[in-house]
Amino acid sequence: MAYVAVSGGKEAIEESIRLLDFYKSGSDKDVDVEAIENKMSLLVDRVMGEAGLYAKSYAALALKQCEGSVDEAVFLLRAYRSTLTRNYYTNAVNTDEMRMVRRISAAFKDIAGGQILGATYDYTHRLIDFDADGKQASVQARQDLIAAQTPEPVADCPRVSDELKREGLIDRCSRDGRPPCDVTVNMLEFPAGRSARLQTLARADTGFISGLAYSSLRGFGQVHPTVGELRCGYAELCIPYPPDESESIYIGEILITEVECFHEADDKDRLKLAVGYGAVFGRNENKAIAMAIIDNELEHGGPHPAQDEEFVLMHGDSLEMNGFISHLKLPHYVTFQSKLDAVRKTRKAKDE
Repeated sequence: MAYVAVSGGKEAIEESIRLLDFYKSGSDKDVDVEAIENKMSLLVDRVMGEAGLYAKSYAALALKQCEGSVDEAVFLLRAYRSTLTRNYYTNAVNTDEMRMVRRISAAFKDIAGGQILGATYDYTHRLIDFDADGKQASVQARQDLIAAQTPEPVADCPRVSDELKREGLIDRCSRDGRPPCDVTVNMLEFPAGRSARLQTLARADTGFISGLAYSSLRGFGQVHPTVGELRCGYAELCIPYPPDESESIYIGEILITEVECFHEADDKDRLKLAVGYGAVFGRNENKAIAMAIIDNELEHGGPHPAQDEEFVLMHGDSLEMNGFISHLKLPHYVTFQSKLDAVRKTRKAKDE
C-alpha cells in the first residue's frame, strides 16, 4: 500500500528519512554508544530483555539510531538477532551460584547470607536534580571507588525458598525430563509448557506485564503476594564440550534479575504456599516481580485477564503489539470506504 495523495513517491520517502536525521541533529553534542551503554544501563537492559538478545553495545547502538524509542530499538535488535547463527545451547544456568550485587527479601528480616541492598532507586528522593548535568561521575572516580574497597569473601546465599521447601510449606518444581521449549524457533502452542510461558513473559513488553500484575494486585486475580527473594547478579554461562559433552566450557557471564514471590495457596486448608517465578536480563526488578506474579496467575488460571494464558502470552510481545498498532497508520482507503458505504446505506434505509 502507498499514500497515492503524496506526490513524489520514492523522493518523498527519501526526504522523510532525511528529516529523521534533522530531528537528531539539534545539538552539536553527540551521544556516543559507550555513554548510552554505561549511563543509561537500565534502559539498555530493558531493550535487551524485550529483544531477547544479551548485547549491551548493540542495544545502546539501536537506542541511538532510533532517538531512544524502546519499541524501535527492540525491533532493530530482534531483526539483527534473526541473522545470527546458533552454534550452541548453553547448559542450564545455576542461579544459586550467581555472583550477587543485590539481594533482598520482603518475607524475612534475617536470611542466610544476609540481605544486600546494592544499587537501588528505592530510597532516593524523587526530586529532579537540576545540577545533575555537571555531576557526571568520571571513569577515574569509578576506579578510585573500586580501589578503595576491601575484598570480602563471597558469602554463601542459599535461596530463601529452600528452607520453606524443607519444611514442606511450598512444593518443589517437578521436571518431566523434556528439554525446554525454544519460543524463538517453535511456534507457541496452547496450553503452553512452563518453559515456553516463562520465555514469552521474559521477552514481553515491560509496561504490559506490569499493568497485568497491577490488575491482579487490585483484585482481578489472586491476593497480595510477598517477594520471598529478589536477587540481582552475574550468572555463569557454559556450553557442553564436544564430542561426548561430558565436560563444559565457560564462555562468559550475564547480569540477570531473579525473583520468587510467595502467594497464599488457593485451597481452603492453606496447607502450602504457591510460588511465582521471574527472571529477566539486566537490572529490571519491577518486570521480574510482575513476571513472578503473572506466572502464578497463569499457573492457577481463572476468569481474569492476567489468568488467561492465551490472552497474556499472545498480547504481551512488544514487537507484535507495536507493529500491529503502527500498521494502522498505513492507508486503509478501501476498507474505510466500505465502512462509510455501510453507514450511509443504513442511514438512508432508516430515513426512508
